[in-house]
Amino acid sequence: MAEAARDRITTRRPGDPDKPVAKRWSNQLDGWVPEPAPSAKDPGVAYGFPGCRPIRITREEITDYEGRFEYWDADTEIAWQVCEPTSVYHELPGQELARLTERIAAVRGEPIKSYGTGDLLVRDDQGEKHVIMQPDQILYLHPHTVRRLGHAIEVGHDELPDVVLEVDLTTDVRYRKMGLYQEWGFRELWVETPENRAPSRPNRKPGVTIRVLGPHGYEETRESRAFPTWTADEIHAALNEDALSASTVAVLRRVGRVLGEQGGTGTDDDPFMRVEREQSRREGAEQGAETTRLEMLAEALAARDIPTSRRLEEHAGLIVAVPVPALMRAALACRDEADFVRRIKDATG
Repeated sequence: MAEAARDRITTRRPGDPDKPVAKRWSNQLDGWVPEPAPSAKDPGVAYGFPGCRPIRITREEITDYEGRFEYWDADTEIAWQVCEPTSVYHELPGQELARLTERIAAVRGEPIKSYGTGDLLVRDDQGEKHVIMQPDQILYLHPHTVRRLGHAIEVGHDELPDVVLEVDLTTDVRYRKMGLYQEWGFRELWVETPENRAPSRPNRKPGVTIRVLGPHGYEETRESRAFPTWTADEIHAALNEDALSASTVAVLRRVGRVLGEQGGTGTDDDPFMRVEREQSRREGAEQGAETTRLEMLAEALAARDIPTSRRLEEHAGLIVAVPVPALMRAALACRDEADFVRRIKDATG
């Protein structure tokens, strides 16, 4: 797979008149098509990376390079970086998706791993780095079945993620990256255009597009294959909320339950949620015991024409701690509510 992928992604260094004109993957994903020279306004358009600018990173430098880029290849030693400064509106969807899927995982009872902008790497025949591409979020739904990853996800060697997310705020993955994801065999690609639009792309329509890999390439679908019943509209709404809404909570719980039913797991299989649920059960049992004893004491005191007030509820914790025989003796011997409280305090020593 690595060799096939490498053959389809060869480019030439921009601005070199002695090299062939650069090419990009067409919107129709039907092969390479020639493009005009890059414009001064947007040099990335002709090379399939609109909204990006080329920077030189040598083969020696790429090993230790820690910056962000969309794509790099060894043939040209060119990386394509987003032209505009990184904004919170671009970074937020990837982070939010990690938080949302963590909640789904808790309901399902099985972890979901998010790897952020980790490198997707293709090596050449000598084992050297040949192509690197960076998404905005990477999700593995069954990380315990995946061989431990190294510093990058190596195409043709590692298990590919279940979902990759691309955020198109100032860029457009359709021109080049989507073709590479398809060629490399990535099963599901989500493209999010946030509600907060970039000044350079004011007319970009917000929303999530889900594409799943089929026998004839990517097919746009209404809902995710990896996360059954989770629709593109629901995903987009959740990624753009300022605070988690009741409707999104309901959606996340639904998706988590569906995944759990598929895998035979549930909320109690999640270690954190299991402890939380056990504590809730204990608290519920204790609260039930308090209510039962308070009702019993109120009836016993009322039979003796001794009025009660909210003070009895304020001592609910003490009442639960006192054995029932001692409670009944205090209720039968007391002169009033205050005397009853004193007697049960004495009983607990």
